[in-house]
Amino acid sequence: MHSNIELRTVQVTRYIAPLREGGSLPALAEADDGFKYVLKFKGAGHGVKALIAELIGGELARLLGLKMPEIVFAQLDEAFGRAEGDEEIQDLLQGSRGLNLGMHFLSGALTFDPVVTQVDGLLASQIVWLDAFLTNVDRTAKNTNMLIWHNQLWLIDHGATLFFHHAWDHWEKHASSPFTYIKEHVLLQWADQLDEVDTQFKARISEQNLQDIVQIIPDEWLQWEGSGLLPDQIRAVYFQFLSIRLAHSQTFVTEAKHARAAGV
Repeated sequence: MHSNIELRTVQVTRYIAPLREGGSLPALAEADDGFKYVLKFKGAGHGVKALIAELIGGELARLLGLKMPEIVFAQLDEAFGRAEGDEEIQDLLQGSRGLNLGMHFLSGALTFDPVVTQVDGLLASQIVWLDAFLTNVDRTAKNTNMLIWHNQLWLIDHGATLFFHHAWDHWEKHASSPFTYIKEHVLLQWADQLDEVDTQFKARISEQNLQDIVQIIPDEWLQWEGSGLLPDQIRAVYFQFLSIRLAHSQTFVTEAKHARAAGV
């Protein structure tokens, strides 16, 4: 099936530095288009599933009008990284030949700090809704995964979303469940328009939108050992998970409102 979303593919030309604050050892790198990217590697801890989560989460955020750096497919050729002195990094690069994921590097951006910057209720509600929808366990005060760039709030790093796919059992149950981790969300205190956002976002996300997003997952990331599933069958599960979750949005919105009431 064809997708209406087209991502660029770049060739990685230079490994600049590891970004050690990320658990998956992302890196700053340069590509053949002259731009710098934050690279996420398929050879890292959670492998291709973290890249799939990053892709789905990032493109959903963009669809909903939230600020997201451009996502690209980043090709690593066989010779890349051989001169790297650090053995851990060399192993990571050797295990990541082929298609990886890059995110446009926002030069000069500052990490979002909730003590310094307050977020308005609508934007906070939009991000809380998205993270409850995607089951994002990683937008907390300890690790906000947001940047301030040109005085605007940008979302980065959706690799910890869709955690159902790490076990892959009972995904239907996960799809319609509340998301209790939302109580840890760094923006929950300001998210006072969740019902309005729920109505707005449910109207904005169509079945075609969800199909378009899952269709851009490369076949190369869907060769899962031991799953017995073909790439299109795996895409279908992601689509169904997101569709069911959207239909049951009131469940996770209610959970978020209760968590906010308990914490405010």
